[in-house]
Amino acid sequence: MRTYDDRGGIAVYSAIITVALLGVIGITVDGGGKLRATERADSIAMEAARAGGQAIDPGQAIPGKAVVVDPAGARAAAFAYLSTAGATGSVDVSADGKTLSVRVNTTYATRFLGIVGISSMDVTGQGHATLIHGVVAPEGT
Repeated sequence: MRTYDDRGGIAVYSAIITVALLGVIGITVDGGGKLRATERADSIAMEAARAGGQAIDPGQAIPGKAVVVDPAGARAAAFAYLSTAGATGSVDVSADGKTLSVRVNTTYATRFLGIVGISSMDVTGQGHATLIHGVVAPEGT
């Protein structure tokens, strides 16, 4: 009579559970890493928009016509900030010259998901700056 025992049964179970746990850890670590990379991209985009917003057009501001940005100067300042931060992106100035929008494109290099063929994830950040001139009091005061 032949008897069957459980030798080796725990090894298969351990292998399956280990792979599943590594997958969960990988998704958690790389998901959190992508979130941090997105926050960084948003921060860089906001700061680049602020830097561009400081390039006010003196030809209109000094005589008191309007407080608007010099589009070329604003773009140059925003791109200079992006370059200093080691990022790339795009800069748009609104038609009225009062709003700058910056979009940052970068990638996050994964730590665990490379095992399954995902070596990087695209990350995008956005920032906006609006010029405000004068003292603005909240309504109702």
